[in-house]
Amino acid sequence: MKICIYGAGAIGGYMGVMLKRGGLDVSLVARGAHLEAIKARGLTLVTKTETITEQMPASRDPRDLGQQDVVIIALKAHQAWEAAEDLKPLLGPDTAVVTAQNGVPWWYFHGLDGAYADLRLRSVDPGDRQWNAIGPERVIGCTVYPATEITEPGVIKHVYGDQFGLGEPNRQESGRLTRFAEAVAAGGMKPRLFSDIRDDIWLKLWGNLCFNPISALTHATLDVVATEPGTRGLARNMMLEAQEIGEKLGVTFRVDVERRINGAAGVGAHRTSMLQDLDKGRPLEIDALLGAVQEMGRLTETRTPYIDAVLGLVQQMASVKGLYPTFPPEALVGEGRAAEPVQERPRQLAAS
Repeated sequence: MKICIYGAGAIGGYMGVMLKRGGLDVSLVARGAHLEAIKARGLTLVTKTETITEQMPASRDPRDLGQQDVVIIALKAHQAWEAAEDLKPLLGPDTAVVTAQNGVPWWYFHGLDGAYADLRLRSVDPGDRQWNAIGPERVIGCTVYPATEITEPGVIKHVYGDQFGLGEPNRQESGRLTRFAEAVAAGGMKPRLFSDIRDDIWLKLWGNLCFNPISALTHATLDVVATEPGTRGLARNMMLEAQEIGEKLGVTFRVDVERRINGAAGVGAHRTSMLQDLDKGRPLEIDALLGAVQEMGRLTETRTPYIDAVLGLVQQMASVKGLYPTFPPEALVGEGRAAEPVQERPRQLAAS
């Protein structure tokens, strides 16, 4: 099986080394000093028990790598949108595309029946760029649980976790899903197959949509955000709004809000990915974690005052610092059915 990791950063690089170690034919798309280090010395993964270095073909230009059986997109949502057209040289007639990303994916409504079938999310795929360039029929959904970081160019540190949630958007079993799960397992990672991967996407998103922006706004670590009464209460209210949206869309939450927050608190003094990006001056992943949830709230006629407030604050903070990636105006008009916003109903004031 030929697998290309598009975005061989912390998560993509971890997957690349593990898959290569499992005997797969792996290539990497990377850039900058990280790419040059990989070309010169290979890609090194440092775990708590060992250090592994693997040599793999690596390039900034996908045309150098050719068509693949599987392409794993391990970019942030705004980066994946920008790179959508560049993936084409990697795509053969039967190439599967695994979206190993956080947040609401651009293909979310593909494979669903009823009123929401094939709706497009403007917040994460304006202009239907990924929908048209990649095609939702290629997608295998993926949730990412390992924590990793690039410590220096060409070197990735594995902090904890080895599980990946996997599932077909149409909720069907498939040979390609089975084969990819077997490849993940052969690499020493743990695939978990879901009949509806959206359930797992929401479980991961449930924490990310509140803990990430709150930590970025307050500079507090995860244990503080999840235990200090004010921020814990805010996170809880955001999660309840999100749960209402998800359940209207048919999602099943396998744990309750308090257990999810307590689980986050138990991770300890972890700096969320958004806080790390803020500290390093990197663009913040906002729309896939919050903007899309707000958009889906409008679609399902769900009021989201807590999500709206935090989204507005983190958007403004990121914009002031030049860290909010925005889409060009011409991208905001798409071809497919969009999730149109609805008017918020005015709240009635209680009699005093």
